[in-house]
Amino acid sequence: MKQKLFLLSATLLLSLSMQSQTSDKKATSPRKLLDPANIDPHIKPGNDFFRYANGSWLRTNPIPPSETRWGSFNELQENNYNALHILLEAAAKVKTDNKNSKEWKVGAFYKSGMNEEAIEKLGLTPLNKLLTRINTISTPSDVVNEIAIEQTEGIASLFNFGVSPDDKNVVKQIPQFAQGGLGLPDRDYYFNKDTRSKNIRDAYKGYISLTLKYMKDENATMAMEQIYSIEEKLAEASMTRIEQRDPYKVYNKFFLEDLSKLTPGINWRMLLISMKMTGQDTVLVAQPKFFTVAANLLNNISVDAWKKYLAFHLVSSMAPYLNRDFDAARFEFYGKTVRGQQEQKPRWKRVLQVIDGSVGELLGQMYVEKNFNAESKKRMLALVNNLQATYADRIKRLDWMSDVTKKKALAKLNSFMKKIGYTDKWKTYSSVTISETDYVANVLCASSYEYDFYISKLGKPVDKTEWGMTPQTVNAYYNPAFNEIVFPAGILQYPFFDFSADDALNYGGIGAVIGHEMTHGFDDQGRQYDETGNLNDWWTKDDAKKFVDKSNVVISQFNEYTVLDTVHVKGELTLGENLADLGGIAIAYEAFKKTAQGKTNNKIDGFTPDQRFFMSWAQVWRANTRPEEMASRIVTDPHSPNEWRCNGPLSNFDPFYEAFSIKLGDKMYRNPKQRAKVW
Repeated sequence: MKQKLFLLSATLLLSLSMQSQTSDKKATSPRKLLDPANIDPHIKPGNDFFRYANGSWLRTNPIPPSETRWGSFNELQENNYNALHILLEAAAKVKTDNKNSKEWKVGAFYKSGMNEEAIEKLGLTPLNKLLTRINTISTPSDVVNEIAIEQTEGIASLFNFGVSPDDKNVVKQIPQFAQGGLGLPDRDYYFNKDTRSKNIRDAYKGYISLTLKYMKDENATMAMEQIYSIEEKLAEASMTRIEQRDPYKVYNKFFLEDLSKLTPGINWRMLLISMKMTGQDTVLVAQPKFFTVAANLLNNISVDAWKKYLAFHLVSSMAPYLNRDFDAARFEFYGKTVRGQQEQKPRWKRVLQVIDGSVGELLGQMYVEKNFNAESKKRMLALVNNLQATYADRIKRLDWMSDVTKKKALAKLNSFMKKIGYTDKWKTYSSVTISETDYVANVLCASSYEYDFYISKLGKPVDKTEWGMTPQTVNAYYNPAFNEIVFPAGILQYPFFDFSADDALNYGGIGAVIGHEMTHGFDDQGRQYDETGNLNDWWTKDDAKKFVDKSNVVISQFNEYTVLDTVHVKGELTLGENLADLGGIAIAYEAFKKTAQGKTNNKIDGFTPDQRFFMSWAQVWRANTRPEEMASRIVTDPHSPNEWRCNGPLSNFDPFYEAFSIKLGDKMYRNPKQRAKVW
């Protein structure tokens, strides 16, 4: 559980590619950033702009069997994968006695993951030591101790944990605990009564049983019932995702002794010692009720049932690194059943993703050396500064906010820390020992390193130079604790950012991304943090009420949208991202209108500058999505489905109406009094 980051997209939802900047002619050949051939001229822009701008492309680009969605982002992600694949293959061939070099560690890790024959022969043996340790448990205290030790190994059994700045005192790092322990994607999956949820629950029970059988458990069916029963009780005690959007609800500071009284059977001081922490008197607990219930379950459910639970979750979490039986069983449930993925990605891509998540900054150093043009950073900073100044102008003109709150909002905006490209302080991974033949050992060693890295922060000043993403990550984020906006190298590329493109396209792409991340500092969650990063109410009561009233308009609007015929978008869950999208396009457009092109009406390919701006925005979100993936995201993803990320903000934006002559009677038309306007 790392520090809170407000992402452009969750779990790389916005998976774009990095276009390799090498001498390769294919990589640098001219590209048509906005291709009129992708348009569906039979659809009126005012009825469905998403399908007008992308309709032809959507028809001719089906989802590949190894994907759950396919959009322009995914196409371009292939370029990124290929650039990284070249680095991995080259690293695997490096011959050196220096086993601390980034090339050797990355190459050896890659070889261990690609050696399917060795992985098959090892079977479950790489986990024998951990499974034996679980098997020796004999008391509830032993269960708690095992859960604590697993945390130090990067295995999050029962709860999630991390070290990050105290939300109300961000100069201090503090241990933070949150609910967890579930095998289904969200607590709601355990209780929703629709047919799909019931089928997924049945399939999950089947997955538990099959995994236990592969583990040679002779009472797999009974053990499955015990495991599922524990999870169901934990789910019932868990907060919903919507409840967790209130940062005050999930901020609960406890002295260790007081928390121990709330959770009889869990001695928190001893728990922290088992988790390698000493000298800590207080912790933050996001969901106290969850931990009270968990303590009760630890005391009243048999130790044998907890042993089954821990063993299953250990093996399930490590299944992607084990032999085919375990890996295939996990994919069959989480990939096929939950998300609709028809077949696994090629092995090299899966191993690449593991390396990126394990020793990502070693790979990142190799990446920026070969694939990042420093000029991009300079150009990006100019864009960020332009958007920041535009945002300030908009705040000053707000007719609903008092001067008192405006002053504080401007102070926060002007205090934004800007990180572009990649970190200046790389992780060394010096204690990570890599084996060329033991994939599981590599994953566990890297996980332990990451845990120790975070624990080492305790008692030290907060390091604001730290990055929450690797440079090759194709995403962006706002971090309220640092009051920072961060744009890794991976996103500073086509189709968001292209030196050869006209301003309309760049502002409709990367400009909207910049505005999106800035607006996260002022969305329903971000607005509650002040310029120093502290959770602090800096609004007047009247201004706060006006903001909530305006946000409720956005909630109501998105609640009206449906997918899969009858499934509604969750307006409260997606509020932060919807506000960020709405702010992003408004700020980017105003900044664009300050450019030379933005002041003209000169057409390119038959479209005005304003039309090209909005079409660039639309193509960012073009994607086909499997029904299973869509249904899963509605429950778990704080981002709205792509078509509504495109159409929703535009339906509120007056310049869009003018650019495409949207009129009463068009399906996207909203009465001017009903159009959401916040920032």
